[in-house]
Amino acid sequence: MSASLFAVVVDCADAHRTAEFWADALSGEITERNPNEYQVKGAAGTSLYFMQVPEPKIAKNRMHLDLLTVGAMEDEVQRLVEAGARVVEVRQDPDSFDNPDTWTVLEDPEGNEFCVTSSSTLTGWN
Repeated sequence: MSASLFAVVVDCADAHRTAEFWADALSGEITERNPNEYQVKGAAGTSLYFMQVPEPKIAKNRMHLDLLTVGAMEDEVQRLVEAGARVVEVRQDPDSFDNPDTWTVLEDPEGNEFCVTSSSTLTGWN
């Protein structure tokens, strides 16, 4: 037997606010499953689950989400900032890489890091 990915769960201080941000980011819809637990189904079939927890976030994420836009990366970053994200930095691989990329690192309203890139600058993915 093998397992399949069931859900990506994000622990939050304010699960509803964080779910609202990600619903906006992914053009998705929010449903409340239990008190302070929200599922966000994105337009492309993505699904995230946000749970309110008592402990605060204290370190950098070891896993993060990457968002891909077909338009200009800068336009998508601006849209996400208006929705509540914060820009951390713009990064670019060295030209010496076989598949150099450019991306923006952001934080959602809870401080969870995620990245945005554009299909016009992304290279080497199948």
